[in-house]
Amino acid sequence: MNVPRRHDPRISLRALTVLVTAFTFPGATVAQTGTYVPGPHPDWERRSPGEMGFDDALLRAAIDFAVESEATTPRDLATAHDMGFGREPRGEAVGPFRTRGPQSGLVIRHGYIVAEWGEPGRVDMTFSVTKSFLSTTVGLAYDDGLIRNIHDPVRDYLAPVVLEDGDGEPTDLEGRRPKLLFESEHNRTITWDHLLRQTSDWEGTLWGKPEWADRPDPDPSTWLTRPRREAGSWYEYNDTRVNVLALAATNVWRRPLPEVLRERVMDVIGASPTWRWFGYDNSWITLDGRNVQAVSGGGHWGGGMFLNAFDQARLGLLTLWDGRWGDRRILSEEWMAMATTPTGANPGYGFMNYFLNTGREMYPSAPESSFAHRGSGANIVYVDREHDLVVVARWIQGGAFDEFVGKVLAALGDAAGAK
Repeated sequence: MNVPRRHDPRISLRALTVLVTAFTFPGATVAQTGTYVPGPHPDWERRSPGEMGFDDALLRAAIDFAVESEATTPRDLATAHDMGFGREPRGEAVGPFRTRGPQSGLVIRHGYIVAEWGEPGRVDMTFSVTKSFLSTTVGLAYDDGLIRNIHDPVRDYLAPVVLEDGDGEPTDLEGRRPKLLFESEHNRTITWDHLLRQTSDWEGTLWGKPEWADRPDPDPSTWLTRPRREAGSWYEYNDTRVNVLALAATNVWRRPLPEVLRERVMDVIGASPTWRWFGYDNSWITLDGRNVQAVSGGGHWGGGMFLNAFDQARLGLLTLWDGRWGDRRILSEEWMAMATTPTGANPGYGFMNYFLNTGREMYPSAPESSFAHRGSGANIVYVDREHDLVVVARWIQGGAFDEFVGKVLAALGDAAGAK
């Protein structure tokens, strides 16, 4: 659906740099010269490292390094939660966890699987990589005209929602009554762009989790007393506010977000049937007469996307190919350009959860144009357009990933650190 938009001088389209042509042959599609597009799960061709330009021994050494750098936190993720986020105020789990697999991963070049190790077919939590799927559903709403302008106040789109007792803004009365969530003086100023970039400073409580309780200030006296920062001026990674975005997107779509994601993205890119997107035990709303679970944007308190590494890699390819999959455009060029534009308050962040390598501060061993979808664990989907490369690493120590990707690039004979 095409809906006329108001002109916004802050939005500029990135020039089209690749002429994308597509044709079909059994099992796959070629999206651009030399690039293969996998067929539906499990139809995904493999190529040897040498065929894809890698030194086999150096790539093997890189993978050995990744395996040796497995995360040291317990594989029982409920226990890991109790040792970490669960120690925060009101940090009790309200969504599902599971026991994770070993350090696992994939290397994809020109669309082909070049290397795989560990248990890439295992369905595991992906924590904040979920946010990239959430922002994708918002992007689809934008492209369909359901959201007219990302700089519109979210308040203009959100209908009253019946929430649990104690949820809502600080000025809300207690009790089961419809809440609006964007009625306070500060929250009225929050736009879709602010939520997508984690610069909203939204104030309130959702699903029993106050925004101040997520990664709280060491000084408890500030939790309820600090002044609000102007929306857009300050970046804070905060899962309560991410969940506010998920609820707002559910309101705009008037249907569960997993349905939207499956129909518009996951089925189109050929994902497996095994992924699931969970919310919380208490994140249910009544929407047009039916009970709908508002999903979470991560696994901070449990829930979020559970999926395998192959499906993570398909997300990576979709973003590598600028929102296209073969001859299908899933996300517009405009949306992808905005999603990968640095945030003023944090140049290393685009829309959630596009972590940008601005100034090569995130990954000094990688090109500045690379970016990653990242989640706790660590779960990392590395996207490198310069090398037509996607790397998935699950349950790796976050601090080891730069060295790992540097070794992968060295196996291509490319001293990326010199770029």
